[in-house]
Amino acid sequence: MYHPTSRVLAVLELLQARPSITGPELAARLEMDVRTIRRYIMHLQDVGIPIESNIGRHGGYRLRPGFKLPPLLFTEEEATAIMLGLLGTSWLEIGQPAVAVEGALAKVSRVLPLRARDRLKAISSHLFFFSPQQDGRPDVSLLMSLSEAVGQRQRVRIDYRSTRDQSTRRKVEPYGIVGWDGRWYLVGYCCLRQDMRTFRLDRIQKIEPLEEPFERDEEFDCRAYVEKRYNSQPGRYHIQIEFQAPLYTVQQRIPASYGTLTPTANGVMFQCQYDNIEGHARYLMALNLPFVIHEPPELRDAFKRLAAKMLQIADSRPSSEPAADS
Repeated sequence: MYHPTSRVLAVLELLQARPSITGPELAARLEMDVRTIRRYIMHLQDVGIPIESNIGRHGGYRLRPGFKLPPLLFTEEEATAIMLGLLGTSWLEIGQPAVAVEGALAKVSRVLPLRARDRLKAISSHLFFFSPQQDGRPDVSLLMSLSEAVGQRQRVRIDYRSTRDQSTRRKVEPYGIVGWDGRWYLVGYCCLRQDMRTFRLDRIQKIEPLEEPFERDEEFDCRAYVEKRYNSQPGRYHIQIEFQAPLYTVQQRIPASYGTLTPTANGVMFQCQYDNIEGHARYLMALNLPFVIHEPPELRDAFKRLAAKMLQIADSRPSSEPAADS
Protein backbone atom coordinates (compact mmCIF):
# COMPACT_ATOMS: atom_id res chain seq x y z
CA MET A 1 0.00 0.00 0.00
CA TYR A 2 1.53 3.33 -1.11
CA HIS A 3 1.69 6.38 1.14
CA PRO A 4 0.36 9.49 -0.73
CA THR A 5 3.80 11.13 -0.64
CA SER A 6 5.39 7.97 -2.04
CA ARG A 7 2.84 7.94 -4.86
CA VAL A 8 3.68 11.54 -5.81
CA LEU A 9 7.38 10.66 -5.87
CA ALA A 10 6.59 7.54 -7.89
CA VAL A 11 4.83 9.71 -10.49
CA LEU A 12 7.95 11.89 -10.67
CA GLU A 13 10.19 8.83 -11.09
CA LEU A 14 8.06 7.53 -13.97
CA LEU A 15 8.17 10.93 -15.66
CA GLN A 16 11.96 10.89 -15.41
CA ALA A 17 12.16 7.39 -16.88
CA ARG A 18 9.90 8.07 -19.90
CA PRO A 19 10.05 10.90 -22.46
CA SER A 20 6.25 10.94 -22.41
CA ILE A 21 3.59 8.93 -20.61
CA THR A 22 -0.21 9.09 -20.61
CA GLY A 23 -2.50 9.48 -17.63
CA PRO A 24 -4.01 5.98 -18.04
CA GLU A 25 -0.49 4.48 -18.20
CA LEU A 26 0.48 6.24 -14.97
CA ALA A 27 -2.76 5.14 -13.34
CA ALA A 28 -2.20 1.51 -14.34
CA ARG A 29 1.41 1.50 -13.11
CA LEU A 30 0.51 3.02 -9.73
CA GLU A 31 -2.85 1.25 -9.31
CA MET A 32 -4.97 4.39 -8.99
CA ASP A 33 -7.51 6.30 -11.08
CA VAL A 34 -6.73 8.96 -13.68
CA ARG A 35 -8.35 11.72 -11.62
CA THR A 36 -5.88 11.08 -8.78
CA ILE A 37 -3.02 11.17 -11.28
CA ARG A 38 -4.15 14.64 -12.41
CA ARG A 39 -4.18 15.79 -8.80
CA TYR A 40 -0.65 14.52 -8.20
CA ILE A 41 0.57 16.17 -11.39
CA MET A 42 -0.87 19.47 -10.13
CA HIS A 43 0.92 18.98 -6.78
CA LEU A 44 4.23 18.57 -8.60
CA GLN A 45 3.58 21.60 -10.78
CA ASP A 46 2.73 23.67 -7.68
CA VAL A 47 6.18 22.99 -6.18
CA GLY A 48 7.95 24.06 -9.37
CA ILE A 49 8.42 20.82 -11.31
CA PRO A 50 7.91 21.80 -15.00
CA ILE A 51 5.54 19.08 -16.18
CA GLU A 52 4.00 19.71 -19.58
CA SER A 53 0.69 18.13 -20.60
CA ASN A 54 -0.81 17.57 -24.04
CA ILE A 55 -4.55 17.10 -24.41
CA GLY A 56 -5.94 14.79 -27.04
CA ARG A 57 -5.90 11.23 -28.25
CA HIS A 58 -2.09 10.97 -28.17
CA GLY A 59 -1.63 13.35 -25.27
CA GLY A 60 0.20 12.72 -22.06
CA TYR A 61 2.66 14.18 -19.58
CA ARG A 62 6.36 14.89 -19.85
CA LEU A 63 9.08 16.82 -18.06
CA ARG A 64 10.29 19.92 -19.86
CA PRO A 65 13.35 18.90 -21.94
CA GLY A 66 16.65 19.82 -20.29
CA PHE A 67 15.19 20.19 -16.82
CA LYS A 68 17.58 19.03 -14.08
CA LEU A 69 15.84 17.23 -11.23
CA PRO A 70 17.11 17.21 -7.64
CA PRO A 71 18.88 14.10 -6.25
CA LEU A 72 16.91 10.88 -6.39
CA LEU A 73 15.06 9.61 -3.33
CA PHE A 74 14.95 5.89 -2.60
CA THR A 75 12.61 3.81 -0.51
CA GLU A 76 14.21 1.38 1.95
CA GLU A 77 13.48 -1.54 -0.39
CA GLU A 78 15.04 0.28 -3.35
CA ALA A 79 18.12 1.20 -1.31
CA THR A 80 18.47 -2.45 -0.23
CA ALA A 81 18.35 -3.56 -3.87
CA ILE A 82 21.05 -1.02 -4.78
CA MET A 83 23.27 -2.09 -1.88
CA LEU A 84 22.92 -5.78 -2.75
CA GLY A 85 23.74 -5.02 -6.37
CA LEU A 86 26.87 -3.13 -5.37
CA LEU A 87 27.96 -5.84 -2.94
CA GLY A 88 27.52 -8.44 -5.68
CA THR A 89 29.80 -6.76 -8.24
CA SER A 90 32.62 -9.22 -7.47
CA TRP A 91 30.23 -12.12 -8.14
CA LEU A 92 29.49 -10.66 -11.58
CA GLU A 93 33.23 -10.98 -12.29
CA ILE A 94 33.63 -7.57 -13.92
CA GLY A 95 36.76 -5.51 -13.39
CA GLN A 96 34.97 -2.73 -11.52
CA PRO A 97 37.41 -0.73 -9.34
CA ALA A 98 36.88 -1.41 -5.64
CA VAL A 99 37.13 2.29 -4.85
CA ALA A 100 34.12 3.03 -7.10
CA VAL A 101 32.01 0.35 -5.40
CA GLU A 102 33.01 1.46 -1.91
CA GLY A 103 32.31 5.10 -2.76
CA ALA A 104 28.84 4.30 -4.08
CA LEU A 105 28.05 2.17 -1.01
CA ALA A 106 29.13 5.00 1.28
CA LYS A 107 26.97 7.58 -0.54
CA VAL A 108 23.85 5.40 -0.47
CA SER A 109 24.38 4.50 3.18
CA ARG A 110 24.92 8.13 4.20
CA VAL A 111 21.46 9.28 3.08
CA LEU A 112 19.49 6.39 4.58
CA PRO A 113 17.40 6.61 7.75
CA LEU A 114 19.16 5.22 10.83
CA ARG A 115 17.07 2.01 11.01
CA ALA A 116 17.60 1.22 7.34
CA ARG A 117 21.30 2.02 7.64
CA ASP A 118 21.70 -0.43 10.55
CA ARG A 119 19.88 -3.18 8.67
CA LEU A 120 22.02 -2.74 5.56
CA LYS A 121 25.18 -2.58 7.66
CA ALA A 122 24.24 -5.97 9.09
CA ILE A 123 23.75 -7.31 5.57
CA SER A 124 27.06 -5.98 4.26
CA SER A 125 28.95 -7.26 7.33
CA HIS A 126 27.76 -10.84 6.97
CA LEU A 127 27.28 -11.25 3.23
CA PHE A 128 30.26 -12.54 1.26
CA PHE A 129 30.66 -13.17 -2.46
CA PHE A 130 33.39 -15.40 -3.81
CA SER A 131 34.57 -14.94 -7.38
CA PRO A 132 36.71 -17.85 -8.62
CA GLN A 133 37.53 -16.42 -12.06
CA GLN A 134 39.88 -13.65 -10.92
CA ASP A 135 42.01 -13.90 -14.07
CA GLY A 136 39.03 -13.87 -16.40
CA ARG A 137 37.41 -10.60 -15.40
CA PRO A 138 36.65 -8.23 -18.29
CA ASP A 139 37.42 -4.57 -17.76
CA VAL A 140 34.30 -2.51 -17.07
CA SER A 141 35.33 0.08 -19.70
CA LEU A 142 35.34 -2.70 -22.32
CA LEU A 143 31.88 -3.79 -21.22
CA MET A 144 30.59 -0.22 -21.52
CA SER A 145 32.17 0.33 -24.97
CA LEU A 146 30.68 -2.89 -26.31
CA SER A 147 27.26 -2.15 -24.80
CA GLU A 148 27.27 1.26 -26.47
CA ALA A 149 28.15 -0.29 -29.83
CA VAL A 150 25.36 -2.86 -29.39
CA GLY A 151 22.85 -0.12 -28.62
CA GLN A 152 23.92 2.10 -31.54
CA ARG A 153 24.28 -0.87 -33.91
CA GLN A 154 27.80 0.12 -34.91
CA ARG A 155 30.49 -2.32 -35.98
CA VAL A 156 33.63 -2.68 -33.88
CA ARG A 157 37.16 -3.84 -34.66
CA ILE A 158 38.70 -6.08 -32.01
CA ASP A 159 42.05 -7.74 -31.41
CA TYR A 160 41.15 -11.19 -30.13
CA ARG A 161 43.31 -13.89 -28.49
CA SER A 162 42.08 -17.44 -29.11
CA THR A 163 42.32 -20.49 -26.82
CA ARG A 164 45.52 -21.43 -28.70
CA ASP A 165 46.98 -18.01 -27.83
CA GLN A 166 46.72 -16.81 -31.44
CA SER A 167 45.83 -13.16 -32.01
CA THR A 168 43.56 -12.08 -34.85
CA ARG A 169 41.97 -8.78 -35.81
CA ARG A 170 38.21 -9.06 -36.38
CA LYS A 171 35.47 -6.75 -37.55
CA VAL A 172 32.32 -7.65 -35.62
CA GLU A 173 28.68 -6.63 -35.70
CA PRO A 174 27.86 -6.77 -31.96
CA TYR A 175 24.44 -8.21 -31.11
CA GLY A 176 24.62 -8.52 -27.33
CA ILE A 177 26.61 -9.50 -24.24
CA VAL A 178 25.77 -12.67 -22.30
CA GLY A 179 27.07 -13.94 -18.96
CA TRP A 180 27.35 -17.71 -18.97
CA ASP A 181 28.99 -20.21 -16.60
CA GLY A 182 31.25 -17.64 -14.96
CA ARG A 183 32.31 -16.00 -18.25
CA TRP A 184 31.17 -12.96 -20.24
CA TYR A 185 30.69 -13.29 -24.00
CA LEU A 186 30.16 -10.89 -26.86
CA VAL A 187 27.72 -12.39 -29.38
CA GLY A 188 27.88 -11.02 -32.91
CA TYR A 189 28.44 -11.52 -36.61
CA CYS A 190 32.12 -11.96 -37.43
CA CYS A 191 32.92 -10.39 -40.80
CA LEU A 192 36.15 -12.43 -41.01
CA ARG A 193 34.46 -15.82 -40.53
CA GLN A 194 31.19 -14.63 -42.11
CA ASP A 195 29.10 -16.26 -39.43
CA MET A 196 27.76 -15.71 -35.91
CA ARG A 197 30.41 -16.12 -33.21
CA THR A 198 30.97 -15.69 -29.48
CA PHE A 199 34.00 -13.85 -28.11
CA ARG A 200 35.10 -14.09 -24.49
CA LEU A 201 35.44 -10.58 -23.14
CA ASP A 202 38.58 -11.39 -21.16
CA ARG A 203 40.29 -12.36 -24.44
CA ILE A 204 39.47 -9.12 -26.25
CA GLN A 205 42.77 -7.24 -26.11
CA LYS A 206 41.70 -4.07 -27.92
CA ILE A 207 38.47 -2.55 -29.22
CA GLU A 208 37.94 0.19 -31.78
CA PRO A 209 34.39 1.49 -32.45
CA LEU A 210 33.76 2.05 -36.17
CA GLU A 211 31.46 4.51 -37.91
CA GLU A 212 29.84 1.63 -39.77
CA PRO A 213 26.17 0.90 -38.97
CA PHE A 214 24.71 -2.56 -39.52
CA GLU A 215 21.24 -4.10 -39.74
CA ARG A 216 20.48 -6.46 -36.87
CA ASP A 217 18.40 -9.61 -37.22
CA GLU A 218 15.59 -8.75 -34.79
CA GLU A 219 14.63 -12.40 -34.29
CA PHE A 220 18.11 -13.48 -33.18
CA ASP A 221 18.23 -14.51 -29.50
CA CYS A 222 21.72 -14.02 -28.03
CA ARG A 223 20.97 -15.90 -24.84
CA ALA A 224 19.50 -18.91 -26.65
CA TYR A 225 22.48 -18.95 -29.02
CA VAL A 226 25.01 -19.09 -26.16
CA GLU A 227 22.98 -21.67 -24.25
CA LYS A 228 22.71 -23.96 -27.26
CA ARG A 229 26.38 -23.52 -28.16
CA TYR A 230 27.84 -24.33 -24.75
CA ASN A 231 25.24 -26.80 -23.53
CA SER A 232 25.91 -28.94 -26.60
CA GLN A 233 29.61 -29.13 -25.75
CA PRO A 234 29.85 -31.21 -22.55
CA GLY A 235 33.21 -31.42 -20.85
CA ARG A 236 35.55 -34.30 -21.46
CA TYR A 237 35.64 -35.29 -17.79
CA HIS A 238 32.79 -36.03 -15.42
CA ILE A 239 33.86 -34.47 -12.10
CA GLN A 240 32.45 -35.91 -8.87
CA ILE A 241 33.75 -34.26 -5.67
CA GLU A 242 32.40 -34.62 -2.13
CA PHE A 243 33.01 -31.53 -0.03
CA GLN A 244 33.25 -32.03 3.73
CA ALA A 245 31.39 -28.82 4.51
CA PRO A 246 27.78 -27.63 4.98
CA LEU A 247 25.69 -27.02 1.88
CA TYR A 248 25.30 -23.26 2.50
CA THR A 249 29.11 -22.89 2.73
CA VAL A 250 29.67 -24.64 -0.59
CA GLN A 251 26.87 -22.64 -2.23
CA GLN A 252 28.66 -19.42 -1.26
CA ARG A 253 31.79 -20.60 -3.09
CA ILE A 254 30.40 -22.31 -6.20
CA PRO A 255 27.86 -20.66 -8.55
CA ALA A 256 24.80 -22.77 -9.36
CA SER A 257 25.68 -22.67 -13.08
CA TYR A 258 28.96 -24.57 -12.46
CA GLY A 259 27.30 -27.89 -11.63
CA THR A 260 24.96 -29.70 -9.25
CA LEU A 261 25.27 -29.70 -5.44
CA THR A 262 23.63 -32.56 -3.52
CA PRO A 263 23.69 -32.93 0.28
CA THR A 264 25.22 -36.21 1.55
CA ALA A 265 25.78 -37.80 4.96
CA ASN A 266 29.31 -36.38 5.06
CA GLY A 267 28.82 -33.05 3.31
CA VAL A 268 27.96 -32.06 -0.28
CA MET A 269 28.45 -33.90 -3.57
CA PHE A 270 29.51 -31.63 -6.45
CA GLN A 271 29.13 -32.93 -10.01
CA CYS A 272 30.00 -31.17 -13.26
CA GLN A 273 31.46 -31.65 -16.73
CA TYR A 274 34.85 -30.09 -17.38
CA ASP A 275 37.41 -30.23 -20.15
CA ASN A 276 40.49 -28.59 -18.62
CA ILE A 277 41.40 -30.97 -15.79
CA GLU A 278 44.50 -29.00 -14.74
CA GLY A 279 42.53 -25.76 -14.53
CA HIS A 280 39.79 -27.44 -12.52
CA ALA A 281 42.32 -28.78 -10.01
CA ARG A 282 43.64 -25.26 -9.44
CA TYR A 283 40.08 -23.97 -9.10
CA LEU A 284 39.18 -26.58 -6.46
CA MET A 285 42.31 -25.75 -4.47
CA ALA A 286 41.39 -22.05 -4.51
CA LEU A 287 38.03 -22.83 -2.86
CA ASN A 288 39.91 -23.67 0.35
CA LEU A 289 37.42 -26.38 1.36
CA PRO A 290 38.20 -30.00 2.34
CA PHE A 291 36.97 -32.58 -0.17
CA VAL A 292 37.33 -36.15 -1.41
CA ILE A 293 37.72 -37.03 -5.10
CA HIS A 294 35.30 -39.71 -6.29
CA GLU A 295 36.09 -39.40 -10.00
CA PRO A 296 37.80 -39.16 -12.42
CA PRO A 297 41.23 -40.71 -11.72
CA GLU A 298 42.76 -38.07 -13.98
CA LEU A 299 41.84 -35.42 -11.42
CA ARG A 300 43.91 -37.23 -8.77
CA ASP A 301 46.86 -37.22 -11.18
CA ALA A 302 46.35 -33.51 -11.84
CA PHE A 303 46.50 -32.80 -8.09
CA LYS A 304 49.72 -34.85 -7.78
CA ARG A 305 51.31 -32.80 -10.57
CA LEU A 306 50.09 -29.60 -8.93
CA ALA A 307 51.49 -30.72 -5.55
CA ALA A 308 54.86 -31.56 -7.13
CA LYS A 309 54.99 -28.16 -8.74
CA MET A 310 54.17 -26.46 -5.45
CA LEU A 311 56.92 -28.44 -3.65
CA GLN A 312 59.39 -27.46 -6.35
CA ILE A 313 58.50 -23.80 -5.89
CA ALA A 314 58.69 -24.11 -2.08
CA ASP A 315 62.16 -25.72 -2.24
CA SER A 316 63.60 -23.32 -4.81
CA ARG A 317 65.99 -20.64 -3.53
CA PRO A 318 67.36 -17.43 -4.98
CA SER A 319 70.68 -17.91 -6.75
CA SER A 320 72.42 -15.74 -4.10
CA GLU A 321 71.18 -17.95 -1.18
CA PRO A 322 73.37 -21.01 -0.40
CA ALA A 323 71.73 -24.39 -0.05
CA ALA A 324 71.33 -25.75 3.49
CA ASP A 325 73.83 -28.39 4.66
CA SER A 326 72.48 -31.92 4.68
